[in-house]
Amino acid sequence: MNLNERDIWYQLLEASRKTHLEALQLFCTFPDDLTELPVNPHRIDAAALFENETLVASHPLSAAFQTASPYAQWRETYKNTGIDINFLRQFGCFALIGDGGAFSCSHMRSFVVYMPAGLYYPRHHHPAEEAYLVLAGSAEFHCDGEPAKRLQAGDISHHKPNQAHATTTTDEAMIAYVVWKGDLKTAPVWTDAELLNS
Repeated sequence: MNLNERDIWYQLLEASRKTHLEALQLFCTFPDDLTELPVNPHRIDAAALFENETLVASHPLSAAFQTASPYAQWRETYKNTGIDINFLRQFGCFALIGDGGAFSCSHMRSFVVYMPAGLYYPRHHHPAEEAYLVLAGSAEFHCDGEPAKRLQAGDISHHKPNQAHATTTTDEAMIAYVVWKGDLKTAPVWTDAELLNS
């Protein structure tokens, strides 16, 4: 990566470290064994939505993710599944630490999740334990075995291993910093049969 790109990733890493230490250190420690990785940029439709999202200015970490977006490997986790094409065009996610990100470590992954207003992220699950820290905007989180809850900036949704969960945005977008621990290799899958891979 060129010098400017490298600086952008390290600025994002520092913003992530500060936010993590303030809000998620009890969920898992911020890594001290980071290894720099090359990033192969990949854009999806949601990248442009995220880069034009005005809510990012409300948190330094979301602004740092927006700055890194043009260099990021945006994920297409649910491509070729039964999900509606509208979801694929709007839902966005890219890693900072972990597969596709600029860094790796032994015990956690971290990434940004972007959902514009009026989007439903259907029930899905994964063996990794997960924490969603809402950076900007708001969303309703639905976790199996728990009442639905509306979260806004500064709130955290904790998802246990293989606990099915879903997210809905209504009148505004949501930007979240997401951390995984535990099984970092197994990808999420849809929980509901009609959305499973065919």
